[in-house]
Amino acid sequence: MVFLISACGIEQTAEFATETASPTTAPTITQTSIPPSATPIPMAVIINNEGITREEFDAELDRYLSASGSGEGIESTSPENLVLENFISQILLKQGSEKNGFEISESQIDSRIQELISESGGEEAFNSWLTDNGYNLDSFKIALAKSIMAAWMRDQILQDVPQSAEQVYIQQLFFLSADQANQVFQELESGRDFATIAAELDPFTRGELGWVPRNYLPHQEIEEVAFNLQLGEYSQVIETSVGYHIIRVLEFAQDRRLNPDARLVWQELALQDWINQQREASNIEVFALE
Repeated sequence: MVFLISACGIEQTAEFATETASPTTAPTITQTSIPPSATPIPMAVIINNEGITREEFDAELDRYLSASGSGEGIESTSPENLVLENFISQILLKQGSEKNGFEISESQIDSRIQELISESGGEEAFNSWLTDNGYNLDSFKIALAKSIMAAWMRDQILQDVPQSAEQVYIQQLFFLSADQANQVFQELESGRDFATIAAELDPFTRGELGWVPRNYLPHQEIEEVAFNLQLGEYSQVIETSVGYHIIRVLEFAQDRRLNPDARLVWQELALQDWINQQREASNIEVFALE
């Protein structure tokens, strides 16, 4: 998961000077005008008392739309909701890093900015980038600090994901129609060889899905069946949203190292599970974004 850099909310506090009368002197009462109260800053969302202003939200939305074109037809949800969810996730991760004692100093931020200036081709180019993306130096420093803190917490979650797991090696026969799948199943029942059919249907991969741990395939129905098959046994016809499958398990390993793609999927699940748990335990107030 990649988090958008966003500017941090600035909470303004009004300080009122009060005069205390001496205990031996009666106070002098003077007529004064009541100062006007500070105008509340419009907020987009508040997560555990840490706020994102509407101004920040709009600036981040502009950056998102600029990076993705119009933002239409790319995702199943609106750009506003995507930016909102990103903000919530980032702040929850940042708060998690604070709870775990992670700190970042002003000098570290300044050092990172100097690196970015060098990478961008100089201070003029960097300043131009800030302007084009709706930042000034101060707001970018705050955004960068939040991004670094969120990334630290993310990395702690990801590194705890196991390196190995129980796995099965799966071979499948895949069909687009139920009739074809059922016909081939009857051929298997009549004694036709599974591997021969797999090679006919897919000469390149021979239907081999490779080593699969739990919670890896996009279709959980296949995994549920696979982990309940005996070695060499083939399944009934399995229907998924993309078609029909007949699978068999060629090998089994009690504890096998995950391939990089499988571990990445597990890491994404671990990160989302952590965020979901934090959301359930947090006070999140979302204001109208129209």
